[in-house]
Amino acid sequence: MHGRRLPSWAWVTALTAGALAAVTVLAVQAGSGPRPPAVPTAQARPTSTPSPNATVAPAPSETAKHEIPTASGEGRRIVYSLGERRVWLVDPDNNFDDSFAVWPGSISPEKGPYAVSFRREEAAGSDGVDIEHVVYFAVKEGLSIAFSNAVDGASPQPAPGTSTGGIRVGIDAGSAIWKFAALGTKISVVD
Repeated sequence: MHGRRLPSWAWVTALTAGALAAVTVLAVQAGSGPRPPAVPTAQARPTSTPSPNATVAPAPSETAKHEIPTASGEGRRIVYSLGERRVWLVDPDNNFDDSFAVWPGSISPEKGPYAVSFRREEAAGSDGVDIEHVVYFAVKEGLSIAFSNAVDGASPQPAPGTSTGGIRVGIDAGSAIWKFAALGTKISVVD
């Protein structure tokens, strides 16, 4: 007598439950690391005198604000320049809709093409800071690489010796990237 075969929906349910359990374990591990204090950026503070401990967005050159890096692909995509510390949201006709300065983590993705693989509205960053608008696209050295913004608008300084894969942006930029970056959206990482 042959054994009874499980229906395909049972296999899909079991695999989905296993994947959710694995993601939950990774999220708990990421949230249990040290939590450095968030340091507000000059944009988030009401005063114009920067604190000596504040992390301020790099001042992009005028060229960076107005030109998409060459060799960054074609069509609708997000372009992330490691050297300029900037992202561009590029429309299907290769015009950029918006461009933002970023604060990269200690682990940067390799240059090349990627795609948005996962999105999460809220999370705790690998540095313990509450973040939102999390757009994942790569993994390096066991850490997820993602764009996000701190819920309180701060740009935290990573704790010494802490590895982080978060590419932080301001609140407005986080909202714009979130709206632009559906699952599968192309991301091009360039110099």
